[in-house]
Amino acid sequence: MQILVHPDSTVHGGPELTAEIEAVVDGALRRFRDQITRVEIHLSDENRRKGGANDKRCALEVRPRGLQPITVTHQAATLVLAAAGASEKVKKALESTIGRLRDR
Repeated sequence: MQILVHPDSTVHGGPELTAEIEAVVDGALRRFRDQITRVEIHLSDENRRKGGANDKRCALEVRPRGLQPITVTHQAATLVLAAAGASEKVKKALESTIGRLRDR
């Protein structure tokens, strides 16, 4: 499973932030590691310098092997929390999608 992190120009954090985000997403999707080819993580700060609650956004695009990509977004107070929320959403979507395929 390849994990790619794409912060936009509004996100500052460097390699430490990237490593933390990758760890959060990898941990949440560990169960599906063999069924996922790639995960793309897009990070942004919706309000930029203005601040505000829940203005950090994480969009996750997961590419399961042999299936259409699954995309989710989540907003939270920090980028790590946004990544954790998006990871949980995509985990539920994968459980549903892969579960339906197994039931056939």
